Amino acid sequence: MLTIYHNPRCRKSREGLAILEASGKPFTVVKYLDTPLSREKIREILDKLGMPAKSLVRTGESIWKEKFRSQEFSEAELIQALADHPKLLERPVVTSDTAAVLGRPPERIQEFLKG
Repeated sequence: MLTIYHNPRCRKSREGLAILEASGKPFTVVKYLDTPLSREKIREILDKLGMPAKSLVRTGESIWKEKFRSQEFSEAELIQALADHPKLLERPVVTSDTAAVLGRPPERIQEFLKG
């Protein structure tokens, strides 16, 4: 089953959602700002992506600049920051049972769906 971690206010996330809708494949939408992800779920997504937590952090967000910029963090601390501040999560992310893709640019989702 596919899942998209989605922020409806984000243009790229909406584009990713449109790609999934057009694919005709069944999927679930998780609005992670409404239902923040646990540390365990973030770790699971990172494992599927094969990326470190830093790759999912939106460093341009004001929360990051105000609270975290110019500090060093462990992987666990970054995952905790993503769990505590869901706005920091890069989006959209699409997962399957065994893999995931960061949909930036959204065309990466199309490639993911082909695989």
